[in-house]
Amino acid sequence: MTIGVGGSTAEQELAKLTDMTQGAAPITHAEYSARIANAQAIMAAEGIAAIYINAGTNLYYYTGTRWYASERMVGAIIPAKGELEYIAPAFEVDTLLGYMTIKGKVNTWLEDESPFELFGNTLAGMGIEAGDVGIDESTAFFISDGVRQAHPQYNYVSAKAVTAGCRMIKSAPELSLLQRAKDLTLEVHKSVARILREGITTTEVEAFINAAHIKAGIPAGSYFCIVLFGEDSAYPHGVKSPKALDLNDTVLIDTGCQLFGYNSDITRTYVYGEPSARQRELWQYEQDAQIAAFDAANIGVSCASVDRAARDTLEAAGFGPGYNVPGLPHRTGHGIGLDIHEWPYLVLNDHTPLAAGMCFSNEPMLCVPGEFGVRHEDHFYMTEQGAVWFTKPAHSIDDPFGYEA
Repeated sequence: MTIGVGGSTAEQELAKLTDMTQGAAPITHAEYSARIANAQAIMAAEGIAAIYINAGTNLYYYTGTRWYASERMVGAIIPAKGELEYIAPAFEVDTLLGYMTIKGKVNTWLEDESPFELFGNTLAGMGIEAGDVGIDESTAFFISDGVRQAHPQYNYVSAKAVTAGCRMIKSAPELSLLQRAKDLTLEVHKSVARILREGITTTEVEAFINAAHIKAGIPAGSYFCIVLFGEDSAYPHGVKSPKALDLNDTVLIDTGCQLFGYNSDITRTYVYGEPSARQRELWQYEQDAQIAAFDAANIGVSCASVDRAARDTLEAAGFGPGYNVPGLPHRTGHGIGLDIHEWPYLVLNDHTPLAAGMCFSNEPMLCVPGEFGVRHEDHFYMTEQGAVWFTKPAHSIDDPFGYEA
């Protein structure tokens, strides 16, 4: 039997877990202010007069205001110079004020009024009557289209140069929160591996993972969870009707949580029972690709070159080519932060140069439909000296968590 897999119960494993979030600190008011200043510097360099940031992670990133996007326009305008201002429905003002870390004037609209008219009027009131206005790239079309039609005098552009320009470089506090979240989820992985038994369903495993994240200090539990057994593991995001666990099945578990909004996202693949020669072979090919990607991640090289390193490794073993299966059908990795998938991406068409502070998943999955799949997913961050793992790769197929390393 694979070391660290099976032999325990959900009750026993939950009893062992303790709150791992003690001492973790949320982002401070000073850092939010610094983020706005950074955005304004980028706007000045790009010739953008202001940007609109919609409810969601961009609004949270700059203002600490947790608000979810809906059919009502809620967001903030950050000018290249001066103080930001909010736009919100009048009946939500008192609630919105309670969520703000960065305070600002709230411009309101009644239910029978147009928030799009209000948007342009607010810009004019801020002294911005013409020029380039950036729209947060996650903003729904009805909002961007509405403001464009209401106030065509502005030249509307994507705000991605500002939002991505800021968010893809993580600060020390952000790295700390990401590290803690990933450490926590790795402990959950260890716990769930021990509760596996023949006949257990993916639903039972998912429920345990959620409970384990809660016990480890995340009140909301798992942010997401993918559990796959046997041939189902060949399909990156699962199947409609997942099978229960059989002896000697490949097990693929991908899960994560959020700590003060910052995401963990870790995948482990191993065997419940005794690995076959084929399982050993593919498991090692996948890890070789993961290590090749990590080794290629150096300051100044492109994101594409990291993907290329992983893909070349698998192609040399006879898989692919390119994004074909059997092989690696998706990108090698994604940026991570307040969004579980964010810029930049380790994919062949992303030529962004790696810089200190960037954070990535490293998950060049090997998919063999009709057999099984293997995904090793750990994350790394860039320093001036090169890449550093948040969590180190699985130790071996026989001892994935390194208990006897």
